[in-house]
Amino acid sequence: QVRLVESGGGLVQAGGSLRLSCAASGSMFRFGATAWYRQAPGKQRELVAHITSAGSTNYADSVKGRFTISRDNAKNTVYLQMNSLKPEDTAVYYCNYLNDYWGQGTQVTVSS
Repeated sequence: QVRLVESGGGLVQAGGSLRLSCAASGSMFRFGATAWYRQAPGKQRELVAHITSAGSTNYADSVKGRFTISRDNAKNTVYLQMNSLKPEDTAVYYCNYLNDYWGQGTQVTVSS
């Protein structure tokens, strides 16, 4: 069983930055792929960024060049550094592990 806890969300002006953290329980966490998803009001949940256990990454086209996903296996934590934020980035951001486990989500609001 893996428990995920997100943090780092908040209100920021357009052009600003936030760093989200996803802290995981479980000693096997570092062996699995982890992803960040987001869901805006009235929209489907969408994949934002993905990182494998080896550190390979991929991103949604809408965030390429602005967001960076990384992981610190010693801390059982995955991060999402978000720069040059836009109002359309406003959503609840969720951490996902192995496509099975979800965190409770953290709200990101970007004001124009």
